[in-house]
Amino acid sequence: MALIKSVCGFTPQIGEGCFLAENVTIVGDTVLGEGCSVWFNAVLRGDVNSIRIGNHVNIQDGSVLHTLYQKSTIEIGDYVSIGHNVTIHGAHIRDYALIGMGATLLDDAEVGEGAIVAAGALVLKGTKIGAYEIWGGVPAKFIKKADPAQTAEINRKIAHNYAMYASWYAED
Repeated sequence: MALIKSVCGFTPQIGEGCFLAENVTIVGDTVLGEGCSVWFNAVLRGDVNSIRIGNHVNIQDGSVLHTLYQKSTIEIGDYVSIGHNVTIHGAHIRDYALIGMGATLLDDAEVGEGAIVAAGALVLKGTKIGAYEIWGGVPAKFIKKADPAQTAEINRKIAHNYAMYASWYAED
């Protein structure tokens, strides 16, 4: 069973229909919307500031979400896919964005709706990624504007597939 831990008077709130892998850790001022999936070895540490996650978000294996004490928060919109081993530290991510495997997003970074952050990218503090933009590299830089219809299709497919994968783990 996932470790759900209260700290400093805050108890994580988990929405209806969420899948939490057995070794997930969710701490403090963390709120997950409905239908989210949080996969093996992920850590959501809302101990020093708040983490707000929308509906149908998937946070894949080994990802770590944390904030900066009294300065940054995490806000994630709906149908966002957070790839394997992603670190999000005090960033804001809009609906249907895709964060590639091993990417790192630092404090006060913003990722627009339908945007894609490439695998392994390092998004520096305060970076603003616009809607339907693709960014990659270390440090991350603008690569190109994506076709909104094509990006939406890819990002939606991944987000919806993770709901299906979570259903495979449902207890009978």
